This record gives sequence, C-alpha cells and structure tokens, in this order.
Amino acid sequence: MKIGLYFGSFNPIHVGHLIIANYIANNTDLEQVWFVISPQNPLKANNTLLNKYHRKYLIDVAIDSEKKLRSSTIEFSLPIPSYTINTLTYLKEKYPNSTFSIIMGSDSLQNITKWKNYEVLIKNYQILVYERAGFIYENNFGKNILILKAPLLNISSTKIRDMIKKGNSIKFLVPDVVKEEIEKNHYYK
Repeated sequence: MKIGLYFGSFNPIHVGHLIIANYIANNTDLEQVWFVISPQNPLKANNTLLNKYHRKYLIDVAIDSEKKLRSSTIEFSLPIPSYTINTLTYLKEKYPNSTFSIIMGSDSLQNITKWKNYEVLIKNYQILVYERAGFIYENNFGKNILILKAPLLNISSTKIRDMIKKGNSIKFLVPDVVKEEIEKNHYYK
C-alpha cells in the first residue's frame, strides 16, 4: 500500500489541513493519507499543546467516513521528541509491504536541513510538498521532491487558538464537529 504521512501537531486540526490531505489523497497515486500526530515536535514549544489523545479525537471526528484519510498514533509509543526518521524506520519494520511518502509544506522543506538524518529522508523517501504563501521553494535536493499545487488557505492552528482565547468564532475554520468538541470541552481557553 502507498501511504502518505502528513506529520503535525494538528493543534487543532483545521480545514486547511483537511483540504491539503484530501487533495493529495485524490490527486496522487497514494492509497491513503495518514495524519501522524506528533506528541512533541522537536522544533516547537510544548506549552500550548492539547493532550495528544484529544487531538487524535478531533482528527477522527473531522475525517469520519473518509476512506482515504486516517489518523495515526504511531509516534505516541516512540521516544519524545519525535523524529521523522525514527518514525519511518519503525513504520518500515511494522509495515514491510507498504511504501511511505512524506507530506510537508514548503515552509518545512526550507527547514529540512535541521531535521535529524535529513539526507537519509531525502534519498530514500518521496517528499510531497505543498506550497505555502511566503515560502518560495527551489528544488536543491533532487528527484524525490514533488511540488504539488494544492489549494491553500491562510489558516493556522496558532491563529485559531488565539481566536478561541479571545472569544472569537472559529466557525468555517474548523469542521463543525471539531468546533463543537472544542467548545464543549473548553479547549484552548
């Protein structure tokens, strides 16, 4: 099976994430796109992260009934902080008949040289890159990098959390079921 791994904190998941995942699932040869929930990104602060199981639940209700999309807790059982190369090594052992691609924004690709063993990632895995506003990408890494013209919305989880703290509506930025769960449980207040 060909699987695209969309790594992130998804804190919370929003329509921008879902549009990108859906576009990639339906416009590439991938059979599935997995939202790989990072318990702790080694390049980000941990002080605003919602519990990892709550973030997984928000993803699950957002993608309910989408056959090509699923959430993955694979990094929950791996050492923290999460390194992509360690996750991929584990997945290759656990699913030897599957091939994995990495999905990332052009902003992340600009920082890839800061990633642990980034040379191994670039050499051994296809990287599907969606362009992000303000992050021009030039392919200096070779043939395993594929640039996609996915539809983009200028939405960030950080902005959504700030809106919630200020008491502003997040309607239309997250699926209604995600909005309802956030409000019901007083997340990000």
